[in-house]
Amino acid sequence: MARLSFDGWLPIRVWPVAGQWQVDWCWFADTPLHQPFFREAVEDALRLPFNQAFRRQTPLAALSDWQAQSPGLAPSAFILHASRCGSTLISQMLARLDDHIVVSEPPPLDALLRSDLPAGERRAAICGLLSAYGQRRRGIEQRLVIKLDAWSIGEWPLLQACFPDTPWLFLYRDPVEIAVSHLRRPGMHMVPGMLGDCVLEDGLPFVGREDFIARRLGRLLEAGVVHCRDSAGALVNYSELPDAMAGRLARFFKLTAEQRQQVWLAAAQHAKQPAQAFVADGEAKRREASPLLRARLQACACAPYAALEKMRGV
Repeated sequence: MARLSFDGWLPIRVWPVAGQWQVDWCWFADTPLHQPFFREAVEDALRLPFNQAFRRQTPLAALSDWQAQSPGLAPSAFILHASRCGSTLISQMLARLDDHIVVSEPPPLDALLRSDLPAGERRAAICGLLSAYGQRRRGIEQRLVIKLDAWSIGEWPLLQACFPDTPWLFLYRDPVEIAVSHLRRPGMHMVPGMLGDCVLEDGLPFVGREDFIARRLGRLLEAGVVHCRDSAGALVNYSELPDAMAGRLARFFKLTAEQRQQVWLAAAQHAKQPAQAFVADGEAKRREASPLLRARLQACACAPYAALEKMRGV
């Protein structure tokens, strides 16, 4: 095998071209991924003159080849979530630690998880992708934490088969608060036709946004119940944050006493807009919920939420 060199490069896109999957790489040098989402880190990196002048594309097999030549850190934890429930807060708290690599909702991982690649090829590509993200670009990194997209709970069995020893957690929240957040500003999985095939599809007609969001949220929470029950995911309710990062989540992520103090500095910031202060909005969202929305959530999402709470032990 010819010697490859992807030092300082990270995969930013994977996609099929005439049936052949390709990888688009971007040069990050030793810059840490401190933005709330991976796509924002990519946008910043693409503004560099080097990346405007030079791009690198390879076949998908380059991911496995690079892993064989330069194995990166294996994932130390996966963060799965029901959306709008504190996962970005946790990832931003961990991103303050110099020895942590935190990759938040990378589109290439979602593309591979939901691809139609043969099973063996797909698993090899996923392992190679996360090995690329786990490269010690600064030489001090010790842990790799991956936060997935909300709908990736549907592909959890595949990811767990790739990394059976990696612990994971599932964050969730009062369905009313999640649903109101999506009514205000919908995520792509809460817009009809935007996401494509995933675990949230039920193939049935819907009547209005409240119905669509409630049904999708219900299926998302149901998937959380099934996979937490079957593969021992740690359950975390939004109501526990940020205090849990000083307690049981600090133990989950194996943080030292000094690291617990470091991550706490991010607790007062708005997770998705770090320049702004955090303001609790749960009560306002509950007041905003219409009777129609509450009725649809009662029919679709409240039972799996109650099941998650029972599993959590409350």
